[in-house]
Amino acid sequence: MQYVLAVDGGNTKTVALVANTDGIILSAARGGCTDIYNTPPDEEHHDTVSAALHHIEETVTKALYDAGISADELACSVFNMAGADWPEDITLLHNAMQARSFGHIIHVQNDALGVLYAATSDGIGVSVVCGTGACTGARAPDGRVWHSSTWQNQVGGGGHLGQKTLNAIYRAELGIEPPTSLTQRVLDFFQLNTVEEVLHLFTSRAIRPLKQVRYLAPILLDEAQAGDAVALTIVREHGRALGQYAQAAARRVGLEGTSFPLVLAGGVFRHPSQLLPATIIDWVRTSSPSIRPIRCHLEPVAGVLLQALATLGKPINNIVRAHVASTLPPPSFFMTATATHEFPPPVHKERSFSKWGNSSRNR
Repeated sequence: MQYVLAVDGGNTKTVALVANTDGIILSAARGGCTDIYNTPPDEEHHDTVSAALHHIEETVTKALYDAGISADELACSVFNMAGADWPEDITLLHNAMQARSFGHIIHVQNDALGVLYAATSDGIGVSVVCGTGACTGARAPDGRVWHSSTWQNQVGGGGHLGQKTLNAIYRAELGIEPPTSLTQRVLDFFQLNTVEEVLHLFTSRAIRPLKQVRYLAPILLDEAQAGDAVALTIVREHGRALGQYAQAAARRVGLEGTSFPLVLAGGVFRHPSQLLPATIIDWVRTSSPSIRPIRCHLEPVAGVLLQALATLGKPINNIVRAHVASTLPPPSFFMTATATHEFPPPVHKERSFSKWGNSSRNR
């Protein structure tokens, strides 16, 4: 029996799945940050690279153990990694995974690309991923790929939207911007009385915020949907900027002007408001009118797993997709926080396998 490994590694969390070649997931493991640029060093691992590699190894080893298989039984492994930005990064990660024998075939790519297989049968199209951070990727039928990586440092995800929310209330408090309903929502969220207290919370040497700024993104989207002019401007400008990167991605691989899938994925797009995704789609249509927008409700790691199966020559049909979707861990496994302001996780309606619901190790 052959098996495949899918790893989706980010700054917030890392998920590893082991499955058979029918797409049935046998185990899942979760770890911390594995970005080779940003993983915090510790006493045993004194730099970001060694710390990241250790966390990858730890997560994969747990997934293999829980599946009851050894690394030499992995026919193919795909590593979809934040921090796989430059060719030397991909080479470093590939060599490290090869040294650990994590697959007879090993493929390493930037984390913008894995979600394409979650939404399409051939992994062709443009992806806009907007979660805590944001990234854009593209793959063309001729095999060309492009990912935004550090090209997109100026336009992020929920964290960036949260910071824009803070900036807006600071400027409104000083009379630079018009009054905004965001002010009271942010004060209520942090249980503070004045904007100055919020500013102090985020800038004082002695105090650090108890809740991360990314949790303000749903508030921004709420108020934009309700018609607040300041919030509307922020969301529309952000959507236009994300749309511009999607256009650039399509242009880089020769998809611009064609009827390519535009895949939107990530926690920010789970918000009920359609304003942000609609703005992105409308902007991309200015250069590619016949795009096919797809809202991806599967976790990115599901796409990575499907890519691993496709690499082995397995047809990605509805049966294989149903196996993957129905054996994924529950949404709670993938959640990055328990705060009530976090975006709701995706709901998978088809669930014929109950193994995850009864497994305490994945909670």
